[in-house]
Order: sequence, then C-alpha cells, then structure tokens
Amino acid sequence: MTTVLHINASGTLNGSVSRAATEHLLRGLAPTRVITRDLAETPLPQIDKTWITTRLLPETEQTEVDHAVLALSDTLIAEIEAADIILIGMPIYNFGMPAALKAWIDLIARPKVTFAYTENGPVGLINGKKAIVAVASGGVPVGAPMDFATPHMEQVLRFIGIDDITVHTAKEVVAQAAA
Repeated sequence: MTTVLHINASGTLNGSVSRAATEHLLRGLAPTRVITRDLAETPLPQIDKTWITTRLLPETEQTEVDHAVLALSDTLIAEIEAADIILIGMPIYNFGMPAALKAWIDLIARPKVTFAYTENGPVGLINGKKAIVAVASGGVPVGAPMDFATPHMEQVLRFIGIDDITVHTAKEVVAQAAA
C-alpha cells in the first residue's frame, strides 16, 4: 500500500506540462491512496510575523489562538507524514519556483517539527520518504546554472530529511507518455 502526496505548483490549470507529467508519473506509481495539494486551486498564505513568532513557541506555551495560527502548517506537515512518496509538479517561473510552492515550503519547514538544529548542524526529521519532482521549463534548461528552482527544491527536501529524490524533466515525461 502506497500513499502519494501529489503537489501541483503550476498556476496553469489546462495545458500545464508539469501537471501532465505528474499525472503520468502518478499513474505509473499506482498508489492505493493519493493526497492532492493543488497550490493554484487552493492557494496558501504567505507566512507573516505572527506565524514566524508562533512557530517558535514551545507547544506547552501555545494558546488556542497559537494553535489556530499553526493549523494549516500542521495539516501540510501531516500530509507529508502520511505519504510514502511526495510527487511535486514544479514549473520554473523567472528562474525559480512559483511563489505558491515557496509558500508551501515556508509552511512545512518548522524547527523541532520537520527539522532540528543540533551541535552538528541541522537534521531533517521527516525520514523514510521518497520525493519525485517533475520540473517544467519553457526556456530555462533544467539543471542549468540559471535554474534556481531545482537545486532549491532538492535542498529543502534534504533539509527536512528526504534524501531519496528523483528529478524528471517534465517535457521528457510527457514525451514518453505520448510514445
């Protein structure tokens, strides 16, 4: 039994190469359960000073209001924890990832929840997961020096403890699906 967290970051709902690629990859994974997080259909808020301050409070000191501030973050982290595989469709916009995907990252990167600082440096707390990233770009070659999105995503995943990462060029996945 495999659970996949399927994250779509493309703002394009129809004709998106990253969406087509992740749909093809999802079919190949044949999961028993899919958790879908569509960042265009259901945009996430940007973090703010209240969230930043609240996330650092010890849980024993958090009020009901504080729990409400962190509720969405807790939900997003629970989605990751429930998944065996995180499948991310990521277009490159202006050399980087979409703001919607960065908002997701900001909400899931939580000290003492998804990573911890130790005397030997940060340690990821999300273990035993696999990530598959389908990267779509209309002009910036994936992996080129001006592709800031792919290494950023890989770094974030490693930072929270996900080391098993596969990156696909979305155009190649879509072309293989059509063949």
